[in-house]
Amino acid sequence: MLLLKEQDVCQLLTMSEAIHRIREAFLALGQGTAQNQVRRRLMLPTGAILHAMGGAWGNYFGTKIYSTHVRYGNYFLVALYDAATGRPLALMEAAHLGQIRTGATTAVAADGLALPGARVLGLIGSGFQARGQLWGLLEVRPLEEVRVWSRREENRRAFAKECSERFGIPVRAVDSAEEAVRGAQLVVTATYSREPVLDAAWIQPGTHVTAIGSNYPTRRELPSELILKADLIVVDSFEQARLEAGDLLLTLNPEDWSRLPLTELSAVVAGQVGRGDPHAITVFKSHGMG
Repeated sequence: MLLLKEQDVCQLLTMSEAIHRIREAFLALGQGTAQNQVRRRLMLPTGAILHAMGGAWGNYFGTKIYSTHVRYGNYFLVALYDAATGRPLALMEAAHLGQIRTGATTAVAADGLALPGARVLGLIGSGFQARGQLWGLLEVRPLEEVRVWSRREENRRAFAKECSERFGIPVRAVDSAEEAVRGAQLVVTATYSREPVLDAAWIQPGTHVTAIGSNYPTRRELPSELILKADLIVVDSFEQARLEAGDLLLTLNPEDWSRLPLTELSAVVAGQVGRGDPHAITVFKSHGMG
């Protein structure tokens, strides 16, 4: 069995390759030739939580298992198996794999939904996942300006400096979430917030919004006003959204979701659904999949 450390994953997997594979996987999911197992959580009295999710496609199936603890951090693993025999093929450390996969999924959604000429990104959050979001979007849109805001000034300034140097584009730390968002054609929220981090009034016509931070039913990054005024809302999967998409669940009960212009990412990838109107506001609520 192959064992891959974090540095191996970083050397072997590029963002462009991940975007290609994510697009293929969602197309297969929509066609019924791939399977997803929704996330399950085991919560311990120590404060540790075990999370598990899985998937199958073609000759392989696998599971992502990770632990989180508010005091001791997060640890990620992916196990890959042969679909014909069930034999384990690889075990991978998966923090960077998750960062790349999440950024690639955002990129696939943005490629199908954002304005072709979108050049300004407003980013709320300056952590590990926010870096992957910027990386992925740079693969699909000709970004010329990035404005980043997060609660800690030192973190957003460090993010701006690092990413400006790494990606060779202007990344500017700003003093408020509103300053990051207003006038941006692309908006991404990548936070641990339990409450909305932006105001619907800041979102101009033609904007594509991605929310990746919350995958708990009691947490949200987007206000109900934005969910209700969006022209199109896209989720990874309906099944998982009903369990985890707090941005939607705290706006409407699932039995009322028929009132929303809601679809799955697989339909966007297949070209069945898209932006259409250049003035439309589109939302991608990403919650992660196996």
